[in-house]
Amino acid sequence: MRDLIGRIWYDLDKNPLRYGAYDDLFSACRLAEEKDFKFAHDTNKLLRRKIGWAITRTDNVSDFFGLYKRTLLFDAIYDFDSYMLYLEINRPPEQRFYQPRRRILKQLVDAIQALTDDDLDELYSAMPPRVGKTTLILFLITWLIGRNSEKSNLYSAYSDVITTAMYNGVLEVIGDPDTYLWHDVFPNAKIVQTNAKEETIDIDRKKRYPSLTCRSLYGTLNGACDCSGIEIWDDLIGGIEEALNPARMESAWTKVDNNLIPRAKEQAKIWGNGTRWSLKDPVGQRIELLKHDKNYQDRRWKIINLPALNEQDESNFDYDYGVGFSTKYYQMRRASFERSDDLASWNAQYMQEPVERDGKLFSAADMRFFDGTLPDGEADRRFMPVDPAFGGGDFVSSPVCYQYGEDLYVVDVVYDNGDKETTQPLLVNAVISWDVETMRIEATKATETYKDGVEARLKEKDKKIHLSTKAASTKTTKEIRIYDAAPDIKKHMIFLIPEKRSKAYEMFMQNVFLFNANGGNKHDDAPDSLEMAIDMSFHPASKAKAIRRLF
Repeated sequence: MRDLIGRIWYDLDKNPLRYGAYDDLFSACRLAEEKDFKFAHDTNKLLRRKIGWAITRTDNVSDFFGLYKRTLLFDAIYDFDSYMLYLEINRPPEQRFYQPRRRILKQLVDAIQALTDDDLDELYSAMPPRVGKTTLILFLITWLIGRNSEKSNLYSAYSDVITTAMYNGVLEVIGDPDTYLWHDVFPNAKIVQTNAKEETIDIDRKKRYPSLTCRSLYGTLNGACDCSGIEIWDDLIGGIEEALNPARMESAWTKVDNNLIPRAKEQAKIWGNGTRWSLKDPVGQRIELLKHDKNYQDRRWKIINLPALNEQDESNFDYDYGVGFSTKYYQMRRASFERSDDLASWNAQYMQEPVERDGKLFSAADMRFFDGTLPDGEADRRFMPVDPAFGGGDFVSSPVCYQYGEDLYVVDVVYDNGDKETTQPLLVNAVISWDVETMRIEATKATETYKDGVEARLKEKDKKIHLSTKAASTKTTKEIRIYDAAPDIKKHMIFLIPEKRSKAYEMFMQNVFLFNANGGNKHDDAPDSLEMAIDMSFHPASKAKAIRRLF
């Protein structure tokens, strides 16, 4: 059969718009499935891509599109991505859930596929509000109970309102053949029992433990459900009030650890999804176990966090047909949180980085700002401290400081996580643009050659400055150094107002506001470079002293 399929591919290469060859190839995939399952479906996916190419170049759109649908249906029972594409294929594209969101959600869909294929044991994901995470769960449940009705699946959320909505949503997808093609994918499956009070659905036959049970975290779990398929946690924390209550966080984790997790049989899978409000929320507690407890070292698990804004400060959810959220929308939301001095909530809800409020060191209310207008006269000093990096996720961070007396105006910043070929030119450009006189680069073993690259680029530009390095103190941790410098940063450093900031400057300030003195910071490059600025201004590396001449 592989030889036959190879010959058909050869024919397609010679006659790329001949519909009969496409149809023959699909028939060959179906014939190959029984003895060569993976090859048959892998070939079918390649065929589908080829069909997509042909549709844009042929007049025979109707036949090609019909074949495209058949290739999706062939994969849909086994492939979650194909299932969701086929499920809504009769709907107008702009009204579909999955297709407009697919280029973003596909990475999460692939991880869910790994979970169902037994390549993962646990999956944890987080995304901003209203980007489709709960509807994705709904579609997954309809797929799970159709493809294997004997397995029992458990859906849990923080309230009965949410679980009831999920129960009704699953019934809607299954029961609306004009909108959703569930019965095409599972023609022999049928609902044999539903219970709105217990929020249970049985497919094919009545069972002690139904195909689906929806139950809130604070509902009756013990003895009422048993999960042999996938146990899904969907937003187990209700909101900010609960997240700010340590006792409530501990209570939620106790419910999960004592009641929810034990409902999953040993071979069942777990998918935790929702807003990461706190490091101490149930997902955080579970991840700590998976990371650090030797008893969990064999568990296969994955985390997928999709923030509202990427590292270029652009929306990750600007979906097709305008069903998502633009960069401008998210930037406005962030500005609102910043004005309310609650960037921790922005970071949790939208950026999927839970930050504990205890230990928060900097807030907008405590900082000084200016509109870009500097004091009259020449600055006493123009200097740049540099926290260097070679990429790999770490940021090069450098505030451009103009000093007037004891006031340090941060007129610009370099803040970028690119490699040295990107960041060294940015530093040199800032030196030239702002006529900087002095630069000090923090010296570490990992970055000892970084100064050489900057120095060489300055020489190419014929720009002479006082360039030096200084190693950070080994007597204290970075968090303590930043903590000790915080009063001087607040007192002496003056930052641009939001309306005057570049994208890099805005990202720099967010990094400052999100710093936590208790640790656990994903990045602390910006506050570290501010500590360096204070050190350069008020704690010089050497002191001069007058002495009597000895000769």
